[in-house]
Amino acid sequence: MYQLKKPKIYRSWTQDALSFVLHIRSASQPEDPWHPLKGLDPESLSGSSSQAYATTEVLEKHHAQYPGVSKSKVLRKIDIRLVPVLCALYLLAFLDRVNIGNAALFNLRQDLKLGGNEYNTALVIFFVPYVLFEVPSNLLLKRFKPHVWLPACLFMFGLVTVLQGFTQNYSGILVTRFFLGLFESGMLPGCYYLISMWYKRSEAQTRYTFLFSSCSLAGAFGGLLASAIGKMDGIRGYHGWRWVFILEGLLSCVMSISFYFLISDFPEEAKWLTAEEKAFVHARLQEDVGDSGINEKMTAGRIFRALKNYKTVLGGFMYFGFIVPAYSFVYFSPSIIQTLGHSSIRTQLLSVPPYACAFVVGMIVAALSDHYAHRFLFIIFSACVAIAGFAILFVEHHNSNLQYGALFLAATGTYCGMPIILCWFSMNVRGHIHRAVATGWQIGFGNIGGIIASYAFLAKDAPEYRSGYSICISFVCLSALASFLYFIGLTVENRRQVGSKGEEGKVEGGGSEKDDVFVYLR
Repeated sequence: MYQLKKPKIYRSWTQDALSFVLHIRSASQPEDPWHPLKGLDPESLSGSSSQAYATTEVLEKHHAQYPGVSKSKVLRKIDIRLVPVLCALYLLAFLDRVNIGNAALFNLRQDLKLGGNEYNTALVIFFVPYVLFEVPSNLLLKRFKPHVWLPACLFMFGLVTVLQGFTQNYSGILVTRFFLGLFESGMLPGCYYLISMWYKRSEAQTRYTFLFSSCSLAGAFGGLLASAIGKMDGIRGYHGWRWVFILEGLLSCVMSISFYFLISDFPEEAKWLTAEEKAFVHARLQEDVGDSGINEKMTAGRIFRALKNYKTVLGGFMYFGFIVPAYSFVYFSPSIIQTLGHSSIRTQLLSVPPYACAFVVGMIVAALSDHYAHRFLFIIFSACVAIAGFAILFVEHHNSNLQYGALFLAATGTYCGMPIILCWFSMNVRGHIHRAVATGWQIGFGNIGGIIASYAFLAKDAPEYRSGYSICISFVCLSALASFLYFIGLTVENRRQVGSKGEEGKVEGGGSEKDDVFVYLR
């Protein structure tokens, strides 16, 4: 059996620093420094396996085949046209989803007469359609094209957010939260699905994290915006929480019009790439994961095969474990900070720094993950940081400075680990249909954790919230366990597939049926 050698991860700091500088300097060269098998001995791979990846020989072939195309310029063009637009789109989506946490500090519960756990139920109702329509939404995105489907969803949930600002009772907030979940169900899986069809696996983590960091930016921006909008309290007889919903919803509706013209479709359909650049992008992606399968027919059999794969199931649990602390933090961190003795406006402002820290650390971790072409250990590191933060909050209830510092650890660990999990899973799936179904399932199933998070921090448990913190720790451990099982599964399959040289079989996802070996990125 052919053995995969271990990546050269454990090197001296001097070697790491020198290697990092050399990677930066060679970014514009034909050689690909972000190779997914960097550190592996090519001689240890079968011939068909080595053909599945962009080796130096393959890159030289691309350079000879497309002499007028510069890889660095094409990637830069894709980065400029795709990633910032999707980041702005998802920032608005996440802002409209979680602004209820900020609005709760401006008399929302009192005005709507929410008693007991009714506020928590209003949070839960969002996840019912959100979970159920993730997969169908990804399939509709492929049918109607991203530049149509995503702006349409943005406009509709922006409109619902505006209407949320005019609700008068408990029933009204339940109805608007339900439809908000329905129209937002396609945003995150749609954005990740689209990015996964443009980049090689070894290039995707930084882009995924940059997109997911929109969550961190939305949390930070939401706190700043809410603190400003809260000062409108009393204008036209509306309390500040109504203005939070109305103004942020209007912003989404207006921006949706521009996104219709800004969002790019799949590489084969991009109008801003030349024919030669399209061929180049298609060739390099085919070398990485095989044929994209854009012309695959959507059948019940393909959908069922994608869902029954054990890796798809594990991918859902990996994300599920991190969703619970993520939503717990975003929904209840303002209330937790307020229990430390701060006013509503100061609480909004103090909620910003943990998100900013999570954004910066998340980008550093993503760059290192791409640099080493490795995912698993970075997920475990993120899980440990998150557990440390929630553990401090669980045991410490008298030192407000230490409690506030623990929020930085909780946010950083949680929001560093989630994009790595999403990228790791989705970029190991081949074929349009399989990837659309698998990513939709992962995010849809994972967001069931939002239901648990909505009841994790109950008013009766304030200010210590011991049960809430213990729930968060438990689910981070669940995610780490699922990630470990996924890692073991990929390791076993890599060794088996590399050892089965020359055997034919359907590739992952049912897309292209080629006699090659697909080596999973671990």
